[in-house]
Amino acid sequence: MNSETRKRTVFYISDRTGITAETLGQSLMTQFDIDFEQVTLPFVDSVERAEKVVEQINRLAVSGAPRPIVFSTVVQDDVREYLRKSSAAFFDFFDAFIAPLESELAVKSSHAIGQAHGVGNRQNYDVRIDAINYALSHDDGATTRHYDRADIIIIGVSRTGKTPVSLYLALQYGIFAANYPLTEDDIMESGLPRLLQPFRQKLYGLSIAADRLRAIRNERRPNSRYASIQQCQLEVLRAEGLFGQNKIPFLNSTSKSIEEIASTIIHAFGLRRRVH
Repeated sequence: MNSETRKRTVFYISDRTGITAETLGQSLMTQFDIDFEQVTLPFVDSVERAEKVVEQINRLAVSGAPRPIVFSTVVQDDVREYLRKSSAAFFDFFDAFIAPLESELAVKSSHAIGQAHGVGNRQNYDVRIDAINYALSHDDGATTRHYDRADIIIIGVSRTGKTPVSLYLALQYGIFAANYPLTEDDIMESGLPRLLQPFRQKLYGLSIAADRLRAIRNERRPNSRYASIQQCQLEVLRAEGLFGQNKIPFLNSTSKSIEEIASTIIHAFGLRRRVH
């Protein structure tokens, strides 16, 4: 049996998108230094679909692979009960949290599907879409005309993670996040770029270790000046100097996840989540 066969499979099962099951399950699995094969099975909202899921899990269970693990956020009682028949270690987030909450609040939950990530709240949905559109249209300095609407403007040299963080803030929090790339001309000047000066209080910088920046850039433009360690060292040094001179808070993104960077920015500026 090779190492791939021995790898344990984790199923994230949901009656909607699977985002909640993935988020909660992955948070738990990161506590274990073991390789896992991860499978997300969304929209399991009927017994018929649950039957197919159980068949899939059981085929794996009898194949000689380690016992599968299931994390479920399925709401419907009949579907949940059928999923329990699988030959897997079954962890039901609904049972773990909803029942104790019902007892504490003295109120029965709605048992409604899709409450977390559906379009049920139209205002929330519209805010999320507006924030995503804003992040896309203001990505990488494509336009700077509406910086007055921005909650945050992320700045940094090329390939420091500005775009994914901006989109994450928009998608998860409904925050209007623009990002602006500091060019070589920008960082060689002593002052802040003129178009950013009116928005100094909205600026947040991202930096990165020069060797990590070189590796990222080399994947995009191998053996170029842009990806050379000397150029990366110069840009990082000058960018951090610009942040310091202008009292712009910044974070080194080298070993930080997108979620960690976004959370740091939110708390640094006291930004409020607009979507739930």
